[in-house]
Amino acid sequence: MTRVLVVDDSQFIRTVIDNALTEAGYEVQTATNGADAVDAVAEYDPDVVTMDVQMPGVDGIEAVERIMTTNPTVVLMLSAYTERGAEATLDALERGAAGFVHKPDGSDSRNVAHLADEVVERVDELADANVSSLALARVSATAHATRSERSSRQVTAATTVSATGSTETITESQPEPERRSGTRFGVPGNEAEADSDAELATNDAATREFVPNPTIVLGASTGGPKIIERTFERLPIELGAKLVVVQHMPAGFTDRFAARLDSRSEYDVREAGDGDRLRPGEAVIAPGDHHLEVAATVGGRLRLCLDDGEPRHGVRPAIDVTMESAAERVDDPLCGVVLTGMGRDGAAGIEAISAAGGHTVAQDEATSPVFGIPGQAIRTGHVDDVVPADGIADALVDVFSVEGETDD
Repeated sequence: MTRVLVVDDSQFIRTVIDNALTEAGYEVQTATNGADAVDAVAEYDPDVVTMDVQMPGVDGIEAVERIMTTNPTVVLMLSAYTERGAEATLDALERGAAGFVHKPDGSDSRNVAHLADEVVERVDELADANVSSLALARVSATAHATRSERSSRQVTAATTVSATGSTETITESQPEPERRSGTRFGVPGNEAEADSDAELATNDAATREFVPNPTIVLGASTGGPKIIERTFERLPIELGAKLVVVQHMPAGFTDRFAARLDSRSEYDVREAGDGDRLRPGEAVIAPGDHHLEVAATVGGRLRLCLDDGEPRHGVRPAIDVTMESAAERVDDPLCGVVLTGMGRDGAAGIEAISAAGGHTVAQDEATSPVFGIPGQAIRTGHVDDVVPADGIADALVDVFSVEGETDD
């Protein structure tokens, strides 16, 4: 029987989720805070953990980091639907959480019954997630914890308290600035080599010639944010691509996700708006609760539009909507990419891009926490390249390199 650990400081929420999961056939244990959760994971070895983001003491973010450095486990975050909650949730995803559900806060029609149903649905989705793909999460969490510990030690060493109780700062020791991680997926402890690989890829791009005005449409769902972040970190600006990203994520989270990508990439990244013009070297994220379409291509720029029509495959934004519009209206070199996630959204879009003469890429099964989206796309027979998560950026560089160009 699949085991689930429910972590929340609210007894009411714990009880609601416990009852819902038990009724759905899961074996459930509970914990009241992050510290207890870390111990419970080690003792209980659950298949999935549901983790509240904001708890007193050890919060959900720190708990995820500790779990990923000791006993990598599939974690589903429960987040408040606020700017603070969104940022904290993205921090948890960066440290290895596989996905999240936002808690009802009275801002819409959702209530605790909807929360319970959605948690059961997401646990069903994650119960068979590829735990081996959590190797990246373990490396990321370990690296973050190491940086935090090192910075804390250096700050402590740099500050002394005099006999009178005043503080005196010693400037000979300063915290090391946080460096962008190029950690290779599935290679725990190999961060230095990964950073070297990323630097070599960037230097290599500077010597290449690329086709003009390439467009990339990238779609993902569960497990996607951290893979997208690392792809953006490695994608060289010399490529000069226009990037359109569809990540299944609710409103209120996509703008924060765009801001994080912007801070970690050479590309200018923003949440898409209706009527936006997208230029080379820029990227947009489809806003939560809206489909994003390519309306036209004018002078190497894309004109974008938003649509609040019916969800497709039960989601909005849908990958298929964006990819199909790009296949119809982008005249320049085009590539469609599908990453980890549940369901078949993106399969029809990949077919459309392939039929339009574009190139298509799918993440491989070994590095996909949930292989539904890329697996369904591969089954169409229209995927040109199947690559591991750490190879997405390199694949895109190769696709649009003049010397590697195969399509007329």
